[in-house]
Amino acid sequence: MSSENVSTRGTILHLQRLSTEDGPGIRTTVFFKGCTLRCEWCHNPESLSRHRQVQWLANRCIGCASCVAACEVHSLTLTVEGIVRDRGLCVTCGRCVEACPSGAMEMLGKEVSAAELTAELLKDRAYFEKSGGGVTLSGGEPTLQPAFCAALMDALHAEGVHVALDTCGLSAPGVFSELAAKADLILFDLKLMNPDEHKRWTGADNSRILRNLEIARDFVSRSGGAKRLWIRTPLIPGATTAPDNLAGISAYLGASFDGSVERWELCAFNNLCRDKYERLGMRWTFAETELLTAQQLTQMGEWARSGGFDPSRTFVTGAAKAS
Repeated sequence: MSSENVSTRGTILHLQRLSTEDGPGIRTTVFFKGCTLRCEWCHNPESLSRHRQVQWLANRCIGCASCVAACEVHSLTLTVEGIVRDRGLCVTCGRCVEACPSGAMEMLGKEVSAAELTAELLKDRAYFEKSGGGVTLSGGEPTLQPAFCAALMDALHAEGVHVALDTCGLSAPGVFSELAAKADLILFDLKLMNPDEHKRWTGADNSRILRNLEIARDFVSRSGGAKRLWIRTPLIPGATTAPDNLAGISAYLGASFDGSVERWELCAFNNLCRDKYERLGMRWTFAETELLTAQQLTQMGEWARSGGFDPSRTFVTGAAKAS
């Protein structure tokens, strides 16, 4: 690894070890902090901001008020309902985290070097080798930290580790091309085909995303099987689940991708992130939305398989609402 790569630093949230949902085999997923989109349904709201954040976990709090005393800008108050944070005053210094004896205050976001993170990831090498797995860079959006992402990919490849890039696709084409060229597998989100609907639900239209998806396709097509491309579409009730959207994505993939997409996953909506929004003092649009039923998921799978993309490569994943 070059001295430049060793010194390259970035901000991550955490590692998810023993993951089986972010590519082939057993993987360790690195969650990067910061995202280029603002999807209304985002399941990782703690990843949206590039900056560190502090969250309060009510179930750990013992009400000692140590955090309140430690806060020099007086952003914390102990009430009958627990700790209330004025995020307009908070400077994310971390003193409340250090002072809390029960771990109820937690810092979200850690700066690491590519070398430090590589050393940590290599602790899982045995799992990767036995299962055909590797490391997945996710988020947030890894391409928002391109130098760090590239340095990490180079360091992992130097160790013979398979690397997947999990991306929403919204980045400068030059940046995307550099990182896509380094990825063994690209996990690409394709949420909505209609540009206006895409902007409504995610904050940006999909023109650059579709351009970058074509770049990914071209890399895969030229690789002779060395690179792989998976598409993932979240099934969000009332947003992405319309028949014309699912059939439209299928038609687009079937007509324009010449068999270069190995797998299209329709990922069932889940609401396990509700507490994350509450801990961050954020409102979630889908807080009251129920899981999709098995019947609904089956129907959506049928719509997706009707548009022209290979049905044998189309999969519905995730949990259904209990009967």
